[in-house]
Amino acid sequence: MHITVQREKLSNAVSHVMKAVSARTTLPILTGIKIKADEDGLTLTASDSDLSIEVYIPTEEAGEWGVTVHRPGSVVLTARIFSEIVRKLPNDEIELEVDNRLVTLIRSGQSEFTINGMNADEFPQLMQLEEEKVLSIPGDLLKAMIRQTVFAASTSEMRPILTGIMWSLEQGQLTFVSTDSHRLASRKAMVECSPELSFHNVVVPGKSCNELVKILDDSQDPVDIVVGENQIMVRAKHILFYSRLLEGTYPDTSRIIPQGSKTDMVVNAKEFLQSIERASLLSREGKSNVVRLVTMANNTVEISSNAPEIGKVIEIVHPQSLSGEELRISFNAKYMIDALRSMESAEIKVSFTGSMSPFVLKPTENDWILHLILPVRTY
Repeated sequence: MHITVQREKLSNAVSHVMKAVSARTTLPILTGIKIKADEDGLTLTASDSDLSIEVYIPTEEAGEWGVTVHRPGSVVLTARIFSEIVRKLPNDEIELEVDNRLVTLIRSGQSEFTINGMNADEFPQLMQLEEEKVLSIPGDLLKAMIRQTVFAASTSEMRPILTGIMWSLEQGQLTFVSTDSHRLASRKAMVECSPELSFHNVVVPGKSCNELVKILDDSQDPVDIVVGENQIMVRAKHILFYSRLLEGTYPDTSRIIPQGSKTDMVVNAKEFLQSIERASLLSREGKSNVVRLVTMANNTVEISSNAPEIGKVIEIVHPQSLSGEELRISFNAKYMIDALRSMESAEIKVSFTGSMSPFVLKPTENDWILHLILPVRTY
């Protein structure tokens, strides 16, 4: 193999695939990045067997040169060393030449490295998924949907299925749901796909979702999603992202969402968030991070927290509207802060069904987003 490649394009591709390189593996080949050159361009691949990322650099795109392939071929180079070399090379062009013993010469400007490569044939093949089961979604929307749900996924391995986001598709509506059994986040969006395409109980690991967010652009360019038996593939411009799916059945979360409410309030999201953040300054120090909310007779809401060894704080909030029964409820401030920060709405409606029942937060302008938080018993 012999190629000349633009350093910036190679550096970007390496930084993307590095997210899938395994730090701890019994297979030495998986500590490397597979580099394959053919007449169309250069492909870089990395995999930790749970997550696989492939990035393609075309020979030329939009009149801009990317790579020249003098002699096609392939090699696997140790990821950690190769990424460091690429990042620190001096010139805008990098030359890679691999001999028949897989010894790889990397040259740029006055710098020259010689490193030992591994046989690319030993690198695991990426699974081919059925292309007819494809749905398209703007990249920035997919990114937003993950960000608005992934924080509510569990970080505990006690129930592995809850460490992922459950993706489902029904009649063109894509839904993401995550829960750690103390809170729940749900986000819906209409997407482009064939009317008969549907799936349920597709649980993508939270770790994979976080890595996908880092790779996707903030553009509205369409991203294709292909769901397989035990894998999901996301295809963006020049990037293929594969993740294994979590095994097991995701719990039916629709049953825990209250259908009615006894107390409703509409609040300015920013002011409410800032009040909770201030109240949590003391509750955080008291380790419990519990904040109390009480509705008052004069159409105001009192938010307070108390850390016996430090002190207490009281905030008065004036909601846009407040109706229903009087309420005293306590909840984890972090859960409320995470939910409010993710919603990106000016006004939020909060619906309560009692002091010991889960309560729901929704934007007032749409019903695409829903958050549910379980209260904390403090008396």
